[in-house]
Amino acid sequence: MGSNDLIRLSCKKAAASDPNLRYKFCVSSLEAFPQSHGADLEQLVAITLNLTISNATSITSTISKLLVEKQFDKYAKECLEDCLELYSDADLTLQDAVDAFKSKDYGKANIEISSAMDASSTCEDGFLEKKGEVYPLKRENDHFCQLNIISLAFINTLALDHK
Repeated sequence: MGSNDLIRLSCKKAAASDPNLRYKFCVSSLEAFPQSHGADLEQLVAITLNLTISNATSITSTISKLLVEKQFDKYAKECLEDCLELYSDADLTLQDAVDAFKSKDYGKANIEISSAMDASSTCEDGFLEKKGEVYPLKRENDHFCQLNIISLAFINTLALDHK
């Protein structure tokens, strides 16, 4: 099996198991990462988790920059501050997920990833509570959510294979 075949096969299986997972996003995210070529499923999980952590770190940086801008009203700034805290916490939680995954505690890894993934919906919900409020992190949030879904699906496949 070629190196990209495992990526495509794993993404296809993951997308079939979770209707929220977008196959093309899964494949393009992993294929863009050079270490994924020739990786086994366990290595793909580690890569996806690292991509997710990098994404969370990038989002906190973006939020910090947005907070400096004057374009947001008081409500939006408060939402951004909440999002900053949520994503900072998610970053730490994902580190715990990596530790759990490395020790093959897939159940704990899934709990930590699911917890981190809540940052995206909680952050977005804060903006949506006020009618007409524009959510400035939609794309970033979506990518974060997708990366978490991929990690969960891959870990679930590994857990089933180890039973």
